[in-house]
Amino acid sequence: MNLDELIKNRKAKVAIVGLGYVGLPTAVALAKAGYRVFGIDIKKERVNMTNRGKSYISDVSSEDLKKSIKSKKLRAFHNHLPLKNSDIILICVPTPLDKNKIPDISYILNTAKEIGKYLHKNQLIILESSTYPGTTKEIILPILQKSGFRVGKDFFLAYSPERIDPGNKDYALEDIARVVGGITKKCTQLTAQFYQSFIRAEVFSVSSSDVAEMTKNLENTFRLVNISMINELALLCGKMGIDIWEVITAAKTKPYGFTPFYPSPKVSGHCIPLDPFYLSYKAKEYNFGVRFIELAGEINEQMPHYVMAKVIWVLNLKAKPVRDSKVLIWGVSYKKDIEDTRGSAAYDIIADLIRKGAKVDYFDPYIPKFKVKHRILKKSAVLKSIKYSPKILKNYDLVLILTDHSGFDYDKLAKKSKLIVDTRNAIKSRKYKNIYRL
Repeated sequence: MNLDELIKNRKAKVAIVGLGYVGLPTAVALAKAGYRVFGIDIKKERVNMTNRGKSYISDVSSEDLKKSIKSKKLRAFHNHLPLKNSDIILICVPTPLDKNKIPDISYILNTAKEIGKYLHKNQLIILESSTYPGTTKEIILPILQKSGFRVGKDFFLAYSPERIDPGNKDYALEDIARVVGGITKKCTQLTAQFYQSFIRAEVFSVSSSDVAEMTKNLENTFRLVNISMINELALLCGKMGIDIWEVITAAKTKPYGFTPFYPSPKVSGHCIPLDPFYLSYKAKEYNFGVRFIELAGEINEQMPHYVMAKVIWVLNLKAKPVRDSKVLIWGVSYKKDIEDTRGSAAYDIIADLIRKGAKVDYFDPYIPKFKVKHRILKKSAVLKSIKYSPKILKNYDLVLILTDHSGFDYDKLAKKSKLIVDTRNAIKSRKYKNIYRL
């Protein structure tokens, strides 16, 4: 059978390189749809847990993973040999930024080289990792063409940006529309056909992989710029004595022309604080400055320092210095109800509190251990989440809410705590005089 028929009959063997927050949910979704899936990851622990049916990703239940393993539709590997027998390959590897905000595409490069070793005719390769426009065409394609095979004839190459939102209960992977853009029209057609075979939502085809890559950058630049703008307005409102949360609630009543964004101690996670800087990096190739992105990034990086200033100010109101004050950090994951700390403001804030001599504990039901390292002190500390009870709140001079996890009585938290700095508007009532908001 050719690739069209293999996809139509769901007989195509699919390899997924990278079993992280994108790769594992995609592997389970494809297995449910009837595909035979090979999961590949360089981390042995992930491979072993996957094969045991034990999920390490909050969006994938161990029950669903076990079903996929028991049905023999999914198996994980610690090597790239399954690429040889695969009809479709999804690249779902990390693309981090280094300390200078330069994209690190080494994982993509290494994966492309591995695919090149096993490339065969009638094979479809799809990059899903977030990256800058041009990566698929300028980085991956030349590596694969070294085989002598022709793209669009012998093998097919495309880009489709992942759109997973960890912890989002309203949109499963299958319910999120996909954008696909190939190197050739045939590449695009096959990729669209593949996603439509297991996605319930729309699959939207664009004219090129560059357009698809730029789409991902636009989506997250839009969010970074708008959240940073709201954060800046939150700082101004604080100086003016205006409740920014009330302002946003009022603005939401307008039925058109307004999209609500909310303040945060820092824009964090796997995409929003990273993707715009892929675009910033690429723009320099064209001698073009993306000033909105740079400004948004600058504001975002300053938010943890503003939160610290707020903590110091609130403690000062009660004649308390930061040194020797007992501070409870409420939540260290980057957003509520997930087991993910990537880019969390808690890293900067806890490290700074420790540097200033505060006695810091944290509570997070999703994160049992949290390691922080302060660049100035060049020391690291491993903290363990405390066992929470409202009774313990009397032991702390201040509670700092960084993550508003669901399922807790925040009114009781307000009543039992001496002082609270609430960066998430977790405490809705305005009757408490011991609450200070971002």
